[in-house]
Amino acid sequence: MPARGAGPAPLQAIRHPHAGGVAPAGQDGAAAAHAGSAGALPPAEPAGAPGGYAEGYRDGVFAGGEALVAQHIPPDHILPAVAAADLIAAGFRQYAPSLTRLASPHEVADQIRGALDAQRPLSVVRLGDGELLTLAADTVLPGEQVQELAPFLPYAGVPRSVPEIRAALAEAIQGADWVGVPISRAPTFQGLLFPVMRHFGIDWSRLKLTSSTINYSLHQSGLLLPVLNGRRVLLIGRRASELGALLLSRGVQVTGIIGAVAGFMDIPRVMQETAAHDFDIALVAAGIPAVVLCTRIAGELGRVALDFGHLADKLVTGELHL
Repeated sequence: MPARGAGPAPLQAIRHPHAGGVAPAGQDGAAAAHAGSAGALPPAEPAGAPGGYAEGYRDGVFAGGEALVAQHIPPDHILPAVAAADLIAAGFRQYAPSLTRLASPHEVADQIRGALDAQRPLSVVRLGDGELLTLAADTVLPGEQVQELAPFLPYAGVPRSVPEIRAALAEAIQGADWVGVPISRAPTFQGLLFPVMRHFGIDWSRLKLTSSTINYSLHQSGLLLPVLNGRRVLLIGRRASELGALLLSRGVQVTGIIGAVAGFMDIPRVMQETAAHDFDIALVAAGIPAVVLCTRIAGELGRVALDFGHLADKLVTGELHL
């Protein structure tokens, strides 16, 4: 984002995964971060890149690093032997105390189990680019720009971002017990997260935060089935029937299935059907409306609700395995 909180950086019309997560840097990344000037050469061009692409890549690396540094150097001066990477590392050390830790999958699983054991409500919602662009439309970004950036919003349950939808989404975020936020600093992820929070008066520091990929992390950490075993599970979403069959085959007690959610306008109908089921935990795979549904299931029905997202698709298709 530009300095002094002027708003999000210019956005690119590139669809990122809903999760918005980025894997932590491995040893290679850590080594590069501590390499100093000797390791501060521009990143190597992708192997086999065509000439025009390679030139653009070099220009982009320069514009995003050394050219930005040059804007802060006074006229008739140079800063010898100090690369942009060195300055970033020095600045990061200054801001390191501002780092905010996100709850781990094990911590979130413990919270879900505790709520289930105590029969108390709990909601876990997730914010990806769809939710953030919905909130950003006609608030921190022009609505027309959001339509260009997010042609997938109708599929995700928002035919058009209108004030009523934005208000309901913001209210649900504030009312959720746990909020998954993107780790990615890309323009449509963290580049929108904090401007949107400011606009809607949401104090992010008061939220209990985890990663927006918490659904995947629970599965990949082997925590999903243990959380569900011995519980009455309600499934909501387009793949609910297929997911139900899969969970039943793994010994999970599926007590209810509600099919596809037809966008935000369908939330009242889904809540009415949900109230008619006996369940302990709801897994909600319903696009952007899932945020509102999970918060309302916890707040109005006193149950546990997890925003399950595209994990349902990946389990049903066999891309991921239980």
